[in-house]
Amino acid sequence: MDKEHIKGAAKKAEGSVKEATGKAVGDKSLEMKGKADKLEGKAHETAGDVKDAFKKK
Repeated sequence: MDKEHIKGAAKKAEGSVKEATGKAVGDKSLEMKGKADKLEGKAHETAGDVKDAFKKK
C-alpha cells in the first residue's frame, strides 16, 4: 500500500463522517462536501492502483 492508497482511505473516511453529520443535522452543504471528499478519496485510491500496476511491470 502506497501513500496514495492511504490518502484515499483517509479522505473517504473524512467524507463519510461529513456526509453522515450533514444528514444528521440537516446541512445539505456539509453532506455534499462529504460526498465530494469521498470521490476525491476514490480518485487517490485509483491513482495508487495505477502506480501499483506500473511498478509491477
